Amino acid sequence: MDLHEYQAKEIFRGAGMPVPPGKVATTPDEAEAIAREFGGLTVVKAQVHTGGRGKAGGVKLAKTPEEARSYAADILGMEIKGLTVEKVLVTPGEDIDTEAYASVLVNRETQAPMFMVSSEGGVDIEQVADENPEAILKLHVDPRWGLLPHQAYELAVALYDDAKLQRQAAKIMTQLYEAFMNSDASLAEINPLITTPDGVVKAIDAKVSIDDNALFRRPEISEYRDTSSEPEAETQAREAGLTFIKLDGNVGCCVNGAGLAMATMDLVKYYGGEPANFLDIGGSSNPEKVVNALKIITADPAVKVILFNIFGGITRTDDVANGIIEALEQIDIDVPIVIRLTGTNEEIALKILSDAGFEAYSTMDEVVKKAVDLATQNA
Repeated sequence: MDLHEYQAKEIFRGAGMPVPPGKVATTPDEAEAIAREFGGLTVVKAQVHTGGRGKAGGVKLAKTPEEARSYAADILGMEIKGLTVEKVLVTPGEDIDTEAYASVLVNRETQAPMFMVSSEGGVDIEQVADENPEAILKLHVDPRWGLLPHQAYELAVALYDDAKLQRQAAKIMTQLYEAFMNSDASLAEINPLITTPDGVVKAIDAKVSIDDNALFRRPEISEYRDTSSEPEAETQAREAGLTFIKLDGNVGCCVNGAGLAMATMDLVKYYGGEPANFLDIGGSSNPEKVVNALKIITADPAVKVILFNIFGGITRTDDVANGIIEALEQIDIDVPIVIRLTGTNEEIALKILSDAGFEAYSTMDEVVKKAVDLATQNA
């Protein structure tokens, strides 16, 4: 679950990090009032779950409260990468001397938190990695001991030469790690981490992504979820207990198990097709889950064929077959469906499908080839 910048800054403040004040506005009048309260230069920043806000015109520096109002009027309602801006963060402008980058994330290869810091901040870290990879320091943290003082200073020394700045940065690294761990985050990022001309280090931007699997023990963070800033299909899938990610292809995939879903999408690509989604109905499916999955898939106008690839272990294939039949009774599906069901209660499932006029395929290659052919024909 991604957080808005203002929410991420609340988590950072809770860890004691030096974060500038800010307030959220949903109307131009509110933005003007907040800017008047802060006085001087203010920054009006679109609050959406995507990067590139500045390039899209979603971040503006206002010299007066009236100007803040005008910028808020322009930003509210605008679309940034398909997401509509419904609120803006108004925060005091900062006198910036230098910009750096700092983040901590989960490294799946080492199964440990990893810091990434660079003295080149204010730009995408991917750009720095491409153009100047030696400017990035990576440091792994043993979760048994946490970030040790000498590690925090190692990170700080990579950013600054001045001892005063290093001391402040080392403290911020410790606080960033605390915020990361205490929120069960998968990513906590500061970009930029700035210094001011009078030698103060501040985190003026914040990005935090939370591990969905940990939200059950973080109810206070669960309340941060903003469903208006995520695709409707993903909201529906989560509420139905499904794992769904929208992609850009035209082969709608309904699979059980993340590994099989990835293998299915790889095979679709191998045979010249493009998957329209990642959709995992889970290991303990029931007919209602299949109905919900088909509702989500068929809501995408790009889908030209629906591919079922189910390997029944815990999942009962007859439950999936019944779900398909129930869905056809509830939904007007005007694209072809190709099906492979194998495993638990396979014979029952195949009879259910046969009685309904469906042909089930026995191998992944067969069903994927057929799906890609139909998608090509219907494109």
